[in-house]
Amino acid sequence: MPQPILVSACLLGLSTRYDGQSKLNEKVLNYLRNHNLVPVPVCPEQLAGLPTPRPKTFFATGSGPEVLDDRGRVIREDQTVMNEVFIRGAKETLKVAHLAGCDRALFKDGSPSCGVHRICRAGSKVAGQGITTALLLRNGLQVFSEENL
Repeated sequence: MPQPILVSACLLGLSTRYDGQSKLNEKVLNYLRNHNLVPVPVCPEQLAGLPTPRPKTFFATGSGPEVLDDRGRVIREDQTVMNEVFIRGAKETLKVAHLAGCDRALFKDGSPSCGVHRICRAGSKVAGQGITTALLLRNGLQVFSEENL
């Protein structure tokens, strides 16, 4: 029987990225087919109510776990603090996971929401987790990226 899995919508070819583009990944599609998985597309930023396209967002300090603990900051290019919005998107994504019966997620690395191994902090790619990834992990979901395939 096919199992549901949360998947970053951009990896499935949906134009949900901040720049209005997708990041269609054939390895992801093949993985889903080969493992009898049904993708549940999510974009935490859209679930938070942000438009597409939208201003680029990155971490000023910390990463996902620190933002959840109110010790980090995620900001837009114009320096607007986006913590509350990104946490709302993470919580909505967790609701989707529970509604769909997902116990794992396949997310786009490097994203401020979905980053699994790395994020962008002040213009540099650094080790860290996105806000949604951190929340899902805290709630017992397995999260991996397209780079793990």
